[in-house]
Amino acid sequence: MTRLRTRAVPYMMVLPAIVMFTLFLLLPIAYTVYLSVRRLRVSGLGFGGGARREVGVGFANYSASLSDPELWHGALRVLLYGSIVLPVMLGLALVFALLLDSSVIRLRRFSRIAIFLPYAVPGVIATLLWGFMYLPSVSPILNVMQRLHLPQPDFLTPVAIFPSLANIAVWGGVGFNMLVLYTALRAVPRELYDAARVDGCSELQLALRVKIPLLLPAIILVSVFSIIATLQVFSEPTTLRPLTNTILSTWSPLMKVYRDALIQNDIYSAAATSVIIAAAALLLSFGFLRVVQRRAFGEMS
Repeated sequence: MTRLRTRAVPYMMVLPAIVMFTLFLLLPIAYTVYLSVRRLRVSGLGFGGGARREVGVGFANYSASLSDPELWHGALRVLLYGSIVLPVMLGLALVFALLLDSSVIRLRRFSRIAIFLPYAVPGVIATLLWGFMYLPSVSPILNVMQRLHLPQPDFLTPVAIFPSLANIAVWGGVGFNMLVLYTALRAVPRELYDAARVDGCSELQLALRVKIPLLLPAIILVSVFSIIATLQVFSEPTTLRPLTNTILSTWSPLMKVYRDALIQNDIYSAAATSVIIAAAALLLSFGFLRVVQRRAFGEMS
């Protein structure tokens, strides 16, 4: 009996996590997949018992979502948005991590906090702050440029909205990625750096030839997180939308899901689109890992 209790202890310890994982992740995913193959069928005028009922439609919702040009236009916009966000955000995070880990930087603790602090600001609040920075009537940036008789750009035009939204994501995301990379750097034995310096490496050569190769697994990790977050962009364009007419209700695929589910009350099409977005995120992340895994982790057995 005592041996049985001893064996059951580890399972009891992880049981709450398994229950929470099942209730708040597995069941919602299963229910979304279930809804994605259903449709509400209305008979007659829709009155009376049995006039409105759910029926199975197979992959019809998926076919309708994939043939919807709004979904593809939103995907192209997110692709352009991601082509700005990913290299800039990850590049700045890597540069800041290398600078904070170097021996020539002072006030490291203050610098870490200052770089990480924007990440602590909720995305909606950050978007509102930057949105007022972009509005010509209240923007202190445009006000200063006007006083200096400099050209005043419009940050909310159909073309400029991409770097404007990317700026919000970069401002908020650099700190988290920097912290992950900096933590990975601090885990590297200092003896490796000392040996490289003895061999005549400068700080730049040390960063390029020693630190960055050792950081490849961490760089891949933050890259995968950033790709998934980029595909799921929602709060920034949704919050900025009331301030400009250039952001449509279907600007990103997740905004289309929101419109279909909560505005048009079509949860079945929204569920199918959600599954498609999740599958795209999984395929892109897995494809990225397949491309870089040999260089970062060595030959896979």
